[in-house]
Amino acid sequence: MSNKEELLSFIRSSKRRKEVLKLLSKKSLTATDIEEITGMYKSHVSRTIKELSDKKLVYCKNPKDRVFRYYQATPLGKKINLIT
Repeated sequence: MSNKEELLSFIRSSKRRKEVLKLLSKKSLTATDIEEITGMYKSHVSRTIKELSDKKLVYCKNPKDRVFRYYQATPLGKKINLIT
């Protein structure tokens, strides 16, 4: 399986990952923003962002801030989002 196919499988295997990646492909959001939009628990949002970040699909735009960290999809994340 190619890397692209593995990433697609990774995203498609989780409704949360797919939903968060879709939101972050459109604009930068905080974890709280995602929680409010989706109704997910904060812990689920945080875990999902970490999973997507580990796969280089999203990144933190302001990692030095302790509060109100903004996340956005990477170019790879946006590309994978288009095909999911």
